[in-house]
Amino acid sequence: MSGTLSGVKVLDLTRVLAGPYCGMMLADMGADVIKIEMPGRGDDSRANAPIVNGESAYFMNLNRNKYGMTLDLKSEEGKKIFLKLVEQSDIVLENYRPGVMDKLGLGYEELRKVNPAIVYGCISGFGHYGPYSKRAGYDIIGQAMSGLMSTTGWPDTPPTRTGTAIADVVGGLSCCVGVLAAYANRLKTGVGDKVDISLVDGMVSSLEIINMIYLCTGRAPTRIGNRYEAIYPYDSFQAADGYVIIACGNDKLYGLLKDVLQLPALEDEKFAKNIDRVTNHADLKRIIESWTKERKIDDIVELLLDAGIPAGPINTIDRVVADPHIAGAREMFVECDHPVAGSVKITNSHLKFTNNQTSIRMHSPLLGEHNEQILRERLDMNDEEIERLKALDIF
Repeated sequence: MSGTLSGVKVLDLTRVLAGPYCGMMLADMGADVIKIEMPGRGDDSRANAPIVNGESAYFMNLNRNKYGMTLDLKSEEGKKIFLKLVEQSDIVLENYRPGVMDKLGLGYEELRKVNPAIVYGCISGFGHYGPYSKRAGYDIIGQAMSGLMSTTGWPDTPPTRTGTAIADVVGGLSCCVGVLAAYANRLKTGVGDKVDISLVDGMVSSLEIINMIYLCTGRAPTRIGNRYEAIYPYDSFQAADGYVIIACGNDKLYGLLKDVLQLPALEDEKFAKNIDRVTNHADLKRIIESWTKERKIDDIVELLLDAGIPAGPINTIDRVVADPHIAGAREMFVECDHPVAGSVKITNSHLKFTNNQTSIRMHSPLLGEHNEQILRERLDMNDEEIERLKALDIF
């Protein structure tokens, strides 16, 4: 099954999460992605839990639809093979610390000599220039140094990272957007580009209103739980069996909420306008929770939605996987057959097209699974050449 990126050739040198997430998205959209790993060990995430029959489900999810190749990029023969692949490729992805690829003689400036049209996407903690550029960068550092952690959590709790590695995910998404923009420009000009993505930059960008509050007022936002700085009630509320979200984004919706809850206290003048409700959010939350605590999550959500009020459950993952919209109609979880792990349910692509399709066509590769296939089909090597290279132990 082809996709929107059918025919686009990608070399994916990335490891663990941010880079592989970008490569996964390109592959799901139909790109021909070769994941190149270190011989013998491969991507560090091959050892990450959860493990199914000795195989990492973490790795399987992020590296589906990719061909697998091992290659020693420190060896001269390994570099030659890589450069031959670059000659016929459209996009190269890497997430090494800035300078590593240059030391190998495989940085952007060298690759563009081989292929001026190459699009080079790189993800690092702090980007390829600036005083912090040589620092190691991980998701939690991106969340911390961007300011995200300082605003995540409750007033009486320490700074908190999000439940998922959101800096890595946003980094991968940003790289995907960047390389596709550069590829679109290349189609017009014939010239490639280097796309430099920083995990910290991505998180700073994602903070939107948080940044603007400080830049415009001088107040540094801190942790406020699940409520929103600009709107109320737009928060989580305790139910009899968990928590629900009520999102009244304007005065009209608050009026509808009053009609449903029928609580005289909601008519107080201090809740009349949105700005008043933001100021008096604590009092308003107590009043609303006096109603929600007496009812179950699904009953609350149904009542509010029927009245035209945006609402939803705070789902545990077991509820998400069983949800008729998310798991059913939108097919966000699909079965994938793996030669070692067996049948494994993984997260599907979130990109939906009308005239094309994303798809999971291949299981994540075993280490070096497609070495010979790539050498034969992409580089036209014969048995003798392949055996010679095998003897050099570069795979």
